[in-house]
Amino acid sequence: MSAVSLRALLRGGGVARLWRDPRYASLAVTVSLFVAMSVAGGVLYDGFLRPQVFLNLLIDNSFLLIVAVGMTFVILTGGIDLSVGAVIAFSTVLLASLVQHHGWHPLPAIGAVLVLGTGFGALMGVLIERYRLQPFVVTLAGMFLARGAATLVSVDSIGIDHAFHVAVASLRIPLGGRTSISAGALIALLVVAVGALLAAKTRFGRTVYAIGGNVQSAHLMGLPVERTLVQVYALSGFCSALAGVVYTFYMLSGYSLHATGLELDAIAAVVIGGTLLAGGSGYVLGTVFGVLVLGLIQTLIAFDGTLSSWWTRIAIGVLLLAFCLLQRLLARTGPAGGGGHG
Repeated sequence: MSAVSLRALLRGGGVARLWRDPRYASLAVTVSLFVAMSVAGGVLYDGFLRPQVFLNLLIDNSFLLIVAVGMTFVILTGGIDLSVGAVIAFSTVLLASLVQHHGWHPLPAIGAVLVLGTGFGALMGVLIERYRLQPFVVTLAGMFLARGAATLVSVDSIGIDHAFHVAVASLRIPLGGRTSISAGALIALLVVAVGALLAAKTRFGRTVYAIGGNVQSAHLMGLPVERTLVQVYALSGFCSALAGVVYTFYMLSGYSLHATGLELDAIAAVVIGGTLLAGGSGYVLGTVFGVLVLGLIQTLIAFDGTLSSWWTRIAIGVLLLAFCLLQRLLARTGPAGGGGHG
């Protein structure tokens, strides 16, 4: 969200207007839900409100947060990317194979993985833009292609024991008070900061919102619609590959079945974070809270200790449906277009 627009909104009518404005109400609901769940966890379970518990939300969901930032830009244009989970798997197994079986140092291997992921996303963007194909169909094909390519690299899981990789994976940056954060979480926060800056302060971000609002109007305004669409899917491919790299720090392995179904979690996080599935309105900040809400559900279930992990899926499904209905309701109460930025 743009800090300038939020300050202007608050000056114009206070917090109450924040709830009435359709562009901000969904985000406000997400933040309120996160706060309410945190308070409920603190009341029900001892130690739930410890700072490290919330830092662990970032640590355990860093790869999801990275890929969700890329998905935010895709959904803002009115598109979707179903290939992200498969690209993560391909990135992990390729990186592990290059390091363990071909003697590469992790740094050039990571560079190669990021280039391939970005190129794969750009290729899907070209197919979508030039041939007017549906993003659902193109990225579904990309999902099968990337997952199949990962299997061709290796059917089995490949452990990574290179000293550099293990050192980065085990790195913890102390924050004081017996709290710490991982390198993967720091990478995720950097991606969030860059994503928010791109959305709020660049021509690329303004064009993304314009495409999602009305692609014909964006053309008439002389905006680079075709180029931006390709760049959006390239960005999603880059974020997926980077999430794969962070995933290897988290798991210290590469496997063709890693991140199965993660694309659905990413879409759920973006929608719960307040981004309209139709495009044109949403916030990178909202996506952050969407990911944190999903992580908090898992944490609550873990603290309870008696519930099956499948309750996580049930809760996410209910939340996703509720937020889709909320978006429809807000769309009827006022203009949701114009997009929020950041």
